[in-house]
Amino acid sequence: MSVIFKRDLLAYFRTPVGYVFIGVFLGLSGLIFYLYNLQYLSGDLLTFLSQLTLLVMLLCPLLTMRLLCEERQRRTDQLLLTSAVPVGSIVLGKYLAAASVMLLTILLTNVYTLIIAICGKVYMGEWFVGYLGFILQSLGFLAIDLFVSSFAKNQITGAVAAFGVNFLLWMADLVADHLPFAWMQETLHFLSLYDRYEPFRLGQLSFSGVLFFISFIACCVAATVHVMDARRFSEGGAA
Repeated sequence: MSVIFKRDLLAYFRTPVGYVFIGVFLGLSGLIFYLYNLQYLSGDLLTFLSQLTLLVMLLCPLLTMRLLCEERQRRTDQLLLTSAVPVGSIVLGKYLAAASVMLLTILLTNVYTLIIAICGKVYMGEWFVGYLGFILQSLGFLAIDLFVSSFAKNQITGAVAAFGVNFLLWMADLVADHLPFAWMQETLHFLSLYDRYEPFRLGQLSFSGVLFFISFIACCVAATVHVMDARRFSEGGAA
């Protein structure tokens, strides 16, 4: 797993993908910080972090589109899947590589936290809860986008499909309360990555939210392993 992790992590910075993701994310988050905080002299860190959710939805597919699709596009996936490394280790190594880039980017957003601390006051409890929820939600998007991209045959298709799923999740939140049946509303709210982030946005440490995000990530990674394992036998047999 460590070999896969190191290879894919370095690949982000040997190609423009990692730099583009970090640069665009920090550039747009800086614009959001200016519009919602500096312009109004606001020290509201939690609202700022909640605005970054949109950036994760838009940009997360950039990190996941190459992990599995590139291997398939170059026809190196069967070589990888039939190696001595377990499929679970391959998928987990790739996910952790993308997660590392995501975490590095989120870490760099603390520049804005530092600006708030210099000009005002940052409450450590609020900072911890806000960033914990934002990190878990971001890793959740990363996991489901990796799963979606595992069905795609090329990087563009994987990115578009992942963005489509992210957009559908966002739309589901908007339409949930307008559905005719209560069980539909409850199901969508239960599975919503946005609703699960709500307590953290309000500065409340939600243990059920933490458990949900961890379980959601684990399920998406496990589902991706299942898809890759099935492909190993189907495409390997066809070959």
